[in-house]
Amino acid sequence: MIGHELGGRYQVIERIGGGGMALVYRAQDILLNRFVAIKVLRQQFVNDEEFIRRFRREAQSAASLSHPNIVSVYDVGQEEDIHYIVMEYIEGQNLNEIIKERAPLQVEESIRIASQIADALDHAHQNQIIHRDIKPHNILIGRNGRVKVTDFGIARAVTSSTITQTGSVVGSVHYFSPEHAKGVTTGEKSDLYSLGIVLYQMLTGQLPFLGESPISVALKHLQEHFEEPRMVNPMIPQSVENIILKSMRKNPAERYQSAKEMLRDLETCLLPERRLESKLSFADEEDEDSTRIVPAIKPQGKTAAGGSKLSRDSQVPDDGKAANKASAKGKAALWISLTVVVLLAMLGVAWYVNKMVTVPETKVPSVLNLSEQEATTKLTELGLVVGNVKREYKEGVNEGIVYEQSKPEGTTLKEGAAIDITVSTAKELPQMISLTGMTYEDAVEQLVQRGIDEDRIRKSEDFSEEKVGKVIGQSPDANAEYDPALVDVVLKVSKGQDSVDMPNLVGETLEKAKAMLQERNIPIAKDGIQEKSSFEVEAGVVMEQWPFNPNDKVPTDSEGVRLTVSSGYPPEALQFTYEIPVTPAVEGQKSKIQLTYGDARGENLDWGTKTIGKPQYLSVDLLLAPNKNGYVSVLRDGVLIETYPVSYIDAKQGTVPELSLPEEEQQDEGVMNSNEGENIPDTGMINTGSLANAEKASGKGNGKGNKGKGNNNH
Repeated sequence: MIGHELGGRYQVIERIGGGGMALVYRAQDILLNRFVAIKVLRQQFVNDEEFIRRFRREAQSAASLSHPNIVSVYDVGQEEDIHYIVMEYIEGQNLNEIIKERAPLQVEESIRIASQIADALDHAHQNQIIHRDIKPHNILIGRNGRVKVTDFGIARAVTSSTITQTGSVVGSVHYFSPEHAKGVTTGEKSDLYSLGIVLYQMLTGQLPFLGESPISVALKHLQEHFEEPRMVNPMIPQSVENIILKSMRKNPAERYQSAKEMLRDLETCLLPERRLESKLSFADEEDEDSTRIVPAIKPQGKTAAGGSKLSRDSQVPDDGKAANKASAKGKAALWISLTVVVLLAMLGVAWYVNKMVTVPETKVPSVLNLSEQEATTKLTELGLVVGNVKREYKEGVNEGIVYEQSKPEGTTLKEGAAIDITVSTAKELPQMISLTGMTYEDAVEQLVQRGIDEDRIRKSEDFSEEKVGKVIGQSPDANAEYDPALVDVVLKVSKGQDSVDMPNLVGETLEKAKAMLQERNIPIAKDGIQEKSSFEVEAGVVMEQWPFNPNDKVPTDSEGVRLTVSSGYPPEALQFTYEIPVTPAVEGQKSKIQLTYGDARGENLDWGTKTIGKPQYLSVDLLLAPNKNGYVSVLRDGVLIETYPVSYIDAKQGTVPELSLPEEEQQDEGVMNSNEGENIPDTGMINTGSLANAEKASGKGNGKGNKGKGNNNH
């Protein structure tokens, strides 16, 4: 079946259960994209036409039920010889598994489960559907605690021929009602009897009737009384025991009349005013199936020698004397018999009174510090019996040990007297809370608030992706029971990752670099920040990192990283602003001017571009060094026009020649031409020109002499 697709839409995934008549699979409903449970009829029943017909009818009836505590039936189908029912899939456990794991269950939990079952049965009974197989195996408990009753209607779809072949009655014999065991028609009250057994099992952890064979168990349902629940588990309130006693009466007329009536009783049984109610009593009418003593049938006449019976007419009639004589003898015999009976009765009473008066006496032994079984044996050996057994936890006393008795040691009592004892039970322990994700300090505070001594809390550290100081594990685990006075708690705390990736710090400001390291818990080595001057890197920016390069793995226990930070330009650096004259290719038309330069910071550095329509100056800031001169290249409309060199010495001494626009050059030429006819010595003009050029170069001249400016960082 696994991997098979039923009805063109149900993909069978795995087998999850099964019973005497069907197997249950988990499947995927491809059409609705949900999980479903599919019950498939076993092969030995597929050839019984009557069974198949009733199977379908009962499955359809179950599908008509709509209740939150009943497993929904979605579909009924057939594929060749496969008959199946598609039902709601419940993710959780069945009640039988829960009982096996932790019975007896708490009273409140048992009543909550039984109430939901009774509610489901009430809905089914109102729709004329009798379950007939209520047992823990058919009670599903979802992860949300919701109770779901399943297998409605299937038990009814069994023919008489099937019963004959199997030699058994359909259902689970341990949960049979007496009328079910007889094989007679069962009704609503049969389901309530089974529910009573389920409640009995939840609260005691055992079944009311056990036997070596199904037949012996069935006979016990008919003839025997079960051990009352409070005798097995004294923690059961009387009001709850009364529900079990009433629902499990052998006479259906003495049970609850409906599931609704039983539900009302379940809903109120734990109210304070009901917990101590009186025990239910019933008039124990003789059951027709109980064992009886039947008197022997007396013969109605003597037989003749030939073996034939004498008729009344053939007997010899008595005469009057004989009759009187017989009457007298009868009266005498009657008086003698009465006298004998009275004498025997008087002797019996005397013997009984004497026996009661002369009951042997015995001294009460100490049964303290003995197990309950040992105490019972010791008292029984001395002719005493165990009375009420009270079960309470006592500090320092192990579970199951007697720590109190109603009569002190040495007390003289009649044999048969009852001694009440108190037995220690297991301590009710709290459950450990989840501490994962808390800081270590917060976790310790939570544990101390729950009564755990701080000396019993231990810290262990381990590498983790969690932040340093966060709890990443604990012992005991969350939800585990613990004794606050004895528990030792270990908190596993994150100490961060065992290694982290080194980020690229070069080019970042020192403050940002520190923040990046702190985020990854990477320390800075002692004296790990050094400064170094640089022409290329601005002040305060990281130039180098050592010994870890970007993306190297840095162990968390490393000594740290060292950084070299730029302190700015060196002292000998000289900043010089060079005024570069530019003109358009054609006066009045636009030209695109691009400037590139080189200095101590590097070669072919891009100053930028500018579109001009008339002659003008563009300022270029250069950084010069003793070993590195500068230059500026001018490109107009993509064509190199001129390159202007600037030496460190000229800039330092202020002797960089001034660059002029073409129109200024023409004016200078006109002045020189106007002086050609005068008798002025050439040396005078040269000196004047040299002085003017020197003033311009040093920044002291007027006009365009200010275009070249030097700034020595000294």
